[in-house]
Amino acid sequence: MNDLVTRVADAVGIDPALAEKAIGMMLGFLQREAADGPVARMIEAIPGASELVAQYNGEGTGGGGLLGGLMSAIGGGGIMGLGQQLMSQGLGMGEISGLAKETLAVAREHAGADVVDEVVASVPGLSQFV
Repeated sequence: MNDLVTRVADAVGIDPALAEKAIGMMLGFLQREAADGPVARMIEAIPGASELVAQYNGEGTGGGGLLGGLMSAIGGGGIMGLGQQLMSQGLGMGEISGLAKETLAVAREHAGADVVDEVVASVPGLSQFV
């Protein structure tokens, strides 16, 4: 288990396996939705983040399916779609907020505040959650 997962799981009070999956889903979402340059720098800077994105690729197992694909195709995904995916994994709004804040705090330590701020600013609606 990498330091990112352990730190987020401890801070949010969730099981490390769930934290690992949720972080992978969130970072995968950012990789798809955020500005390419800053998000790539951010993910590369966080130890273990690339592996989590590759493993979970922003998708919950069975949570998205055809409907999730259709929602994304017609623009119903976005930050709310990610929230729905995370809730389908058993996370509440407080846990999702804590997960996002703690993950981005780690990202700021590794990639720098400027890079993380660029990522957050490039995703519509994200700033209100972090």
